[in-house]
Amino acid sequence: MKFTRSYSLIEIASLLNCEFVGDENFEVLGMNEIHVVEQGDIVFVDHPKYYDKALNSAATIVLINKKVACPEGKALLISDDPFRDFNKLTNHFRPFRSSGAAISPTAIIGEGTVIQPNSFIGNNVVIGKNCLIHSNVSIYDNTVIGDNVIIHAGTILGADAFYYKKRPEGFDQLLSGGRVVIKDNVGIGALCTIDKGVTGDTTIGEGTKIDNQVHVGHDTVIGKKCLIASQTGIAGCVIIEDEVTLWGQVGITSSVTIGEKTVLLAQAGVTKSLAGNKVYNGNPAQESRAFLKQMANIKKIPEILDEIESIKKEKINY
Repeated sequence: MKFTRSYSLIEIASLLNCEFVGDENFEVLGMNEIHVVEQGDIVFVDHPKYYDKALNSAATIVLINKKVACPEGKALLISDDPFRDFNKLTNHFRPFRSSGAAISPTAIIGEGTVIQPNSFIGNNVVIGKNCLIHSNVSIYDNTVIGDNVIIHAGTILGADAFYYKKRPEGFDQLLSGGRVVIKDNVGIGALCTIDKGVTGDTTIGEGTKIDNQVHVGHDTVIGKKCLIASQTGIAGCVIIEDEVTLWGQVGITSSVTIGEKTVLLAQAGVTKSLAGNKVYNGNPAQESRAFLKQMANIKKIPEILDEIESIKKEKINY
């Protein structure tokens, strides 16, 4: 998330009522999660296990719960609870605002686009030309949709990320201030859910087609001309490269990359990144030929056990 203007380090520290390390005029341009941070961004870290990763990331301002040596060219914001204070920043820079109308007056809708009854279009939504939005679609604030996009009934774009911190009193949600970005010529089926990024964008690439009842998690990036069949579940922060095919009920864990032109057969479970231009099957997913060979061998187990039992009996009789 980029701010609408440049802020100084002391301005951000004043918002959070926290100490800082660095020049008070140090430039702050935005805030992001660690996998998408850039120069001028704030990143938060609240566990020693991840200190080095945050301090050595592209972020130049680190919101941290311990005063540590500050790397050259960076600044620190010292907080007793970085998770809480990251939420404070999200609330300040991108707060929730009710719309008060089925189609927000701040939404921009392109020529030739049709929006069917009972759909909701939130604040600052941009929809391109010649789109078809069927009934009961909910498009949350700040979503960006390209030209020639079709979205079927009951789909929701821009729900919050499934991201929580466990505390003694229960689960504390990390607020979502990101967006959903749908490129040109995308088709999205009925009853799909695409969550917005925590601070960045959840992106569906040009020409990709998504079947009914598909879930896409926060900050996931799906490439061009992908095919995604029904009941597929994709976790957050996944990268799916161009021309990937996911068949029904595929499940993909967070923070993995699926290489271009990969095919994942039905009910495959992805637990790690996969190289492109291959066909995968099974759970955990593996190359389909190896998987089918294993299945063929498993089917032979009863026959092998019968042979072993027969040999044992022959030896006893002998």
